[in-house]
Amino acid sequence: MSLPRSKVPVVVLGAGLAGMSAALHLQKRKIGYRIFEKLDWPGGHAITTEDSGYRFDRTGHLLHLRDDEIRRDVLRWIGDDHEVVQRRSVIWSSGTYTRYPFQANTFGLPPEVANECLLGFLEAHYDNPEGEPSNFEEFCLRHFGEGISRHFMIPYNCRLWGVHPREITSAWCQRFVPLPKLEDVVAGAVGLTRELGYNTNFVYPRRGIGVLSEAMASEIPDIELGRRPTKIDHAEKEIHFTDEIVEYDLLVNTIPLNAVVDLLDSPPDAARAAAGRLRCSHLYYLDAALNTPCGKDVHWIYVPEAKYPFYRVGCYSHFSPQMAPPGKASLYIELADREEPDFDRLMHDVTAALTEMSIISKPADLAFARLRKIDYAYVIFDHAYYDSLAVLEPFLEDSGILSVGRYGQWTYCSMEDAMIFGRDAVDRVADLLK
Repeated sequence: MSLPRSKVPVVVLGAGLAGMSAALHLQKRKIGYRIFEKLDWPGGHAITTEDSGYRFDRTGHLLHLRDDEIRRDVLRWIGDDHEVVQRRSVIWSSGTYTRYPFQANTFGLPPEVANECLLGFLEAHYDNPEGEPSNFEEFCLRHFGEGISRHFMIPYNCRLWGVHPREITSAWCQRFVPLPKLEDVVAGAVGLTRELGYNTNFVYPRRGIGVLSEAMASEIPDIELGRRPTKIDHAEKEIHFTDEIVEYDLLVNTIPLNAVVDLLDSPPDAARAAAGRLRCSHLYYLDAALNTPCGKDVHWIYVPEAKYPFYRVGCYSHFSPQMAPPGKASLYIELADREEPDFDRLMHDVTAALTEMSIISKPADLAFARLRKIDYAYVIFDHAYYDSLAVLEPFLEDSGILSVGRYGQWTYCSMEDAMIFGRDAVDRVADLLK
């Protein structure tokens, strides 16, 4: 039996931030579209859930707003019920807390560790090797020196990415890894701290980041939820569902790049091979509820040492008190191991670590914890990354598919970036439809 057919100028695949941003900008330009989302809710990873009076995002989702148009839109969507927050973040290592970023705040470390970090930085600063670093490990050694790299940059990034930094190129990090000046490092070694990095302040809806997604979705007349395509015929420009075939002129894709290639009907061997080389890490984490306030007055804590089961702990209720009942706290705890954990053993290790770090005073302070998984966490910028994209991007565009967003573009970016990608995709759509 043949399926019913319809035609629309633009199909948007995925209703995360990039997809919804694209839909809203298509509406502004009065370009016809339909937006499909396989899940039963919009927002992608930018959602908030409630559990026993506690509220949890899908780990830390904070708004760093630098684009004037996106800032105006976001503040209109979330309204006045938001916090404007100055970052309070620290590192737990060598049995003590130090300020973030580690590379510019060695004051407070054991003297032998601080000495190693400072001397290593000075040696690297006055060394002038030729050529560009061939991987992220070399980038760290060149810019931070042996001590800072060994005590923080290399072990932390191993735990964050799930692969060793020598497997990763250095190109991803130019915006996201603060490069302190010599005077910053010297000042930080004697306790004169300076705020560095792109995330020194942020905006946060008081009831969680899901408020943003809900507000965006409320301005889109029809997000077609629970609609999982069965295939995309890129030659005929058709997207197939179990109950319908939708013809389009252009497709704005925001689902993971490898997943959209898997949906294509007979893609070229080179494109299929390139998609197969794309790598990303998944992530297990805990939503954790405390019976008490969080013992450290910070937003998040970086944990580089392998003896701890997690590499980062964040406190939602320090982003906004409305994320937990009065006098209590809600946390996210990002686990370093990519294997599914034995939950009972994990919780023994987690509560011991949280107690050691003074986040809780005793195991009974932890009311409950829920194990969660993010299938697509961090895109891995390995040494096949750019060659793979160089195959996939022109092929998809020649096929009428604009692939955008954190996973659609297979990149590392902020939430604001995802919304910018959706907006910019519509600029290209408008040009192509002329």
